[in-house]
Amino acid sequence: MNKSDVWNNEKLIEVLKNGGVAVMPTDTLYGIVGQAENKSVVERIYKIRKRAPEKPCIILIEKLSALKKFSIALTKAEEKTIKEYNEPTSFIFDCPSEKFAYLHRGTKTLAVRLPASLELRELLMRTGPLIAPSANPEGYPPAANIEEAKNYFGDTVDLYIDGGVIAGNASKVIRLHNDGSESIIRG
Repeated sequence: MNKSDVWNNEKLIEVLKNGGVAVMPTDTLYGIVGQAENKSVVERIYKIRKRAPEKPCIILIEKLSALKKFSIALTKAEEKTIKEYNEPTSFIFDCPSEKFAYLHRGTKTLAVRLPASLELRELLMRTGPLIAPSANPEGYPPAANIEEAKNYFGDTVDLYIDGGVIAGNASKVIRLHNDGSESIIRG
């Protein structure tokens, strides 16, 4: 099954729009995903994944203007830097709003990725931004296929979407500063 078929899955869209949690291929690895704007979904993913509560997760967005949903306004310099990257890159932005403490986990920053894949962005247009940590419990390697993900999570997840074997790499992570300068967090 190719990824565009995976991301255009009506069952997946329905589960995510209704506050469910799914394991699906992202633009990099299998992710355990759910609506980023739904605090209870985010907390459920942390619990399922046994993720350290102080570690924020990457959020997938459908377009740069979606950052406004998280009280993030890009400077022209930041926007220019983002457009220079043509590989999966997650950018860390300041997000001081306490409204999003359940996402920034006290760091007052959010890591956000705009996938290059049009099909994945179309899914995000229908579901809204998705929190998307890799599909593995804290301290374990990311699931390379759906069977590994099922071994990790069993029936704690509402839906598994099989995208075959994914032996990709996690995204690059860049701390983006207001002046457009950057610090590489994960290369």
